Amino acid sequence: MAKRAYISAVGHYVPDKVLTNFDLEKMVDTNDEWIRTRTGISERRILEQGKATSDMAAEAVKKICAAQDMDPMEIDLIIVATVTPDMFFPSTANLVQEKVGAKNAWSFDVAAACSGFIYALEIGVQFIVSGKHKKVIVIGGDKMSSIVNYRDRNTCVLFGDAAGAVLLEPTEDEEIGYIDSMQFSDGSGADYLMMKAGGSLNPASLETIANDWHFIYQDGKSVFKFAVKKMAEVAVDVLKRNNYTGDDLTLFVPHQANLRIIDGAVKRLGIDYDKVMINIGKFGNTTAATIPLALSEAYEQGKLDVGDLVLFATFGGGFTWGSSLFKWGIPKPKKI
Repeated sequence: MAKRAYISAVGHYVPDKVLTNFDLEKMVDTNDEWIRTRTGISERRILEQGKATSDMAAEAVKKICAAQDMDPMEIDLIIVATVTPDMFFPSTANLVQEKVGAKNAWSFDVAAACSGFIYALEIGVQFIVSGKHKKVIVIGGDKMSSIVNYRDRNTCVLFGDAAGAVLLEPTEDEEIGYIDSMQFSDGSGADYLMMKAGGSLNPASLETIANDWHFIYQDGKSVFKFAVKKMAEVAVDVLKRNNYTGDDLTLFVPHQANLRIIDGAVKRLGIDYDKVMINIGKFGNTTAATIPLALSEAYEQGKLDVGDLVLFATFGGGFTWGSSLFKWGIPKPKKI
């Protein structure tokens, strides 16, 4: 019987420090009501200085190992989706491998902005389905505070820091596991959401620093218009391709970029909000971490049980977008 990949464990990490809208009022020309009504965000978490994406990612993996009573030496592969690597090289995944003691795993990073986790998840699934690996860790993590300009009121209100992870394993049970996914990209959108400097085109210089090119740049209106359309489309299309509708869904876990973008996808799916996992109010946009973070929280809150149909959808800079469809394979956590 053909192997299927299923999510056998989830874990996440968020920093302790909270940055509220009221804190931001003291930093830039903005206010709590403006931020909440336009984004749905009330607060976000900020990682301390001296800590990096790999530290958050490693904590998420450690939670999975503890929950599974799994020796890190059993892990075959670690994939980290991030746009805020600790450094250009070595990869953040390599650093995570060292920090969790997964000496038998190989590792690499994936860069697809907010779609990174969905891209990395698809890669991980294929290593399971092919039979090459039995335990694959897929992580989405970003320290967005490291590339946010806290003088730019258009972007600094949006982003926070976090990491989330899943463990993929093989199963022969056709009632659980990966069903399908769709991924897309459109490089013509590069100018609308990017970090202009720091790469080979514009390496660090006095000019790039003076021009604030090492921070996120976003043309909000253009990104919003494209994101609303594409994230909704791909969510509907992956369901339709597999003969499902919104009625069949147990839970929709969208990328947490903006509450209005989520609204657009929910309306296209024709589902009630009790089927949607939303935590943007607490954490903001944590980029590649939003979906695994929301998924891990949803599981902890008892929103998922074996056999439930779960849909992920995302949109990110590049432009990139995609959706994944799974039948949940972890029993609902026991109440303490």
